[in-house]
Amino acid sequence: MIDKVVLASASPRRLELLRQIGIEPIVCPANFEESGGAATEADDVVLCNALGKCRAVAVEKGEELPVIGADTVVVIDNVILGKPANQTEACEMLQKLSGRFHEVLTGVAVKYKQQEVAEVVRTKVYFRKLSVTEIQAYVASGEPLDKAGAYGIQGKGAILVEKIEGCYNNVVGLPLTRVYEILAKLGAE
Repeated sequence: MIDKVVLASASPRRLELLRQIGIEPIVCPANFEESGGAATEADDVVLCNALGKCRAVAVEKGEELPVIGADTVVVIDNVILGKPANQTEACEMLQKLSGRFHEVLTGVAVKYKQQEVAEVVRTKVYFRKLSVTEIQAYVASGEPLDKAGAYGIQGKGAILVEKIEGCYNNVVGLPLTRVYEILAKLGAE
């Protein structure tokens, strides 16, 4: 069983997800300038960012332990919704998501002993129709301000979601099953 990896991220959600499956990561946030993807396909953005983070940390820490890089975005109408800059932007994002489905894409990259695997995992998320009052109350909680798409499915934002198709953990920020499969494929023990 894999129990040690290097996580190229400061995300508390990714850290908690890895701990949930018995992996105690060495947290090493990457010194890497993320691409915002204004004129680029979302798949390319998350893959580029995940690889960039992973490679930057692998250069710094080496590859004796597997290095995991990840990037997660919310996409609706072919537009990437990042983290809202303020409460007004969070309300606008949630209004756009209300009563519709969107996709959560996570780029995952793993480097281990001169091997590298990178891919994109997609999950479709359906929001129920939200009232203005519900949106304002959720935004006032402060939860959406540090999350892509202005919501966290693992917190109070769970009540916004009607259903999902795909990996729940991907929506939180790291598709655990896929990460485990990649680590096993690369021979990490």
